[in-house]
Amino acid sequence: MKIAELFHSIQGEGKLVGVPSVFVRASGCNLRCDWCDTPYASWDPEGDDVAVGRIIERVLRYNCRHVVLTGGEPMIMPDVVELAETLKAQGLHVTVETAATVYKPVQMDLASLSPKLANSTPHGRDGGRFAAAHERQRINVEVIQRLIDAAPDRQLKFVVSGDADVDEAKRLLDRLRGWEAADVLLMPEGTTTGALDARAGWLTDVCKREGFRYCPRLHIALFGNTRGT
Repeated sequence: MKIAELFHSIQGEGKLVGVPSVFVRASGCNLRCDWCDTPYASWDPEGDDVAVGRIIERVLRYNCRHVVLTGGEPMIMPDVVELAETLKAQGLHVTVETAATVYKPVQMDLASLSPKLANSTPHGRDGGRFAAAHERQRINVEVIQRLIDAAPDRQLKFVVSGDADVDEAKRLLDRLRGWEAADVLLMPEGTTTGALDARAGWLTDVCKREGFRYCPRLHIALFGNTRGT
């Protein structure tokens, strides 16, 4: 697998926010989100090809029970099934963070599914040359449903910046089964505490109305938008 970075931090988003975790960030993505906060794993993928055995060795150095496979897009990596299976065999809790556009039979404890809303399409970025492909691929209802059905636990995490995004997320949820309101997390779009705080009041009101969870970005508050955190 091509790995952009592997580090020990705390989970900043989702149901396990605050939990110490080892992050394995795959480099490479089939989407190009306009607001991507890890361009070194998507727009301009960096990193080295690392064998599964070597990844396991590095993960186990941290003596940490929770491992997060993230990206980029880990589900497009050739060895992700083997990697997750080996991590599970070590007794570790595995979260897979994915845009849920590609299905593979990956063993996991928590499927962290982040379907990309229309606000992600890069119409103005890089001359818009990725916009059409991104728009075609960003939602795959069949794959989202298969991942919901396959995982012991799931969360559906949406990046939102306005009411139109919330409405789009709700329309998608209406097409899916096997989820509860507590599985839905709304996260304000932004990579600085100022941008996140500016949307916090509006979004907490939305979450109270809909019964969804407000999803903070704790790592931004603690470390800023920096690599390895």
